[in-house]
Amino acid sequence: MNQSFSTTPVRAVMFGLTALMFSATALAQGRPVPVFVYQVDSRPFVNEIEALGTLKANQNVVLTSTVTEYVTAIHFEDGQRVERGKLLVEMDAAEELALKLEEQARSAEAGRQVDRLSTLSGSGVAAESTLDEQKLELQTSQARIKAIESQIRQRQIVAPFDGVLGQRDISIGTLMQPGTLITTIDDDSVMKLDFSVPEVFLSAIETGVEIEALTNVWPDRVFVGKVASISSRVDPITRAISVRALIDNADRQLRPGMLMRVQLQSNPRNTLVIPEESVITRGRQHFVYTVADNDEATSVNLVPISLGVRRKGEVEILDGLSAGDRIVTHGISRVRPGSQVVIKARDDGNTELRALLNQPAS
Repeated sequence: MNQSFSTTPVRAVMFGLTALMFSATALAQGRPVPVFVYQVDSRPFVNEIEALGTLKANQNVVLTSTVTEYVTAIHFEDGQRVERGKLLVEMDAAEELALKLEEQARSAEAGRQVDRLSTLSGSGVAAESTLDEQKLELQTSQARIKAIESQIRQRQIVAPFDGVLGQRDISIGTLMQPGTLITTIDDDSVMKLDFSVPEVFLSAIETGVEIEALTNVWPDRVFVGKVASISSRVDPITRAISVRALIDNADRQLRPGMLMRVQLQSNPRNTLVIPEESVITRGRQHFVYTVADNDEATSVNLVPISLGVRRKGEVEILDGLSAGDRIVTHGISRVRPGSQVVIKARDDGNTELRALLNQPAS
């Protein structure tokens, strides 16, 4: 059976093998070793922090019953948006309503007696103590009315704030018990995004810093928010600190519980940046091979460097290099301090290996 396939990857591998064989032979025979070099320059750089976070509603409540009573009316549907104070559920309150009417009648009579005794007391016909007793009776009756009204309110479930309701878990006739789940309500106008970052980034995070968040649900959209609060404690086990950002959700595309990838940028600056693959690590020290030209040949020197922040194949240089220095990015394992080299290609950090191999040596 005939098969057809592209030979491009094979050619790239052949180029690489040829370069390796040539450099190994060159090192054995003392000839200059072919290397790729990168010219150090200053470029814009920011601290990039990535984390995973979970969304929460700005406010969220699980609505439950606090009394034992039958449901007599339901005034909402699943997923309905409601305003604060909207009556959602009514429970049987016939006994409480009757008690309220009885107490209102008693209060009204007590009020009439206070008015009558006030007139008589002013003319000296009625004793002042009798008037005081009647006033106490009126106040007691009014207090009973307030207590009964509180019992009636306990049998009426209302929305505590503007939001969207969850699924209904009751029906008319359900015998409610204290703690029985009715539904949930979420204020999703603003979403809270909670995530953790390593403590080493604590100095780079402050309230008001802008963050970008992504979700697989809406892969083509970047949600922008701001850091609202930072935990006062670092987790002693994970060595991470909890951060909360707020994201506007006016279009209601985000929902509580969604997983989001957080990208946070801070401390923008211009600094020296080199490819991470050019760094040689020995214990806690870091080095690079710099390329030096002299009258006789091109050679390399091993130079100690101090590293800053790393990001996606790049690393910030704090000390040890200057703009314009040339460093070895490929061929590091085949050279030693003082080795003579020939520059096979100039690496800009973005060019593919195949293109680098095809560059003329210099």
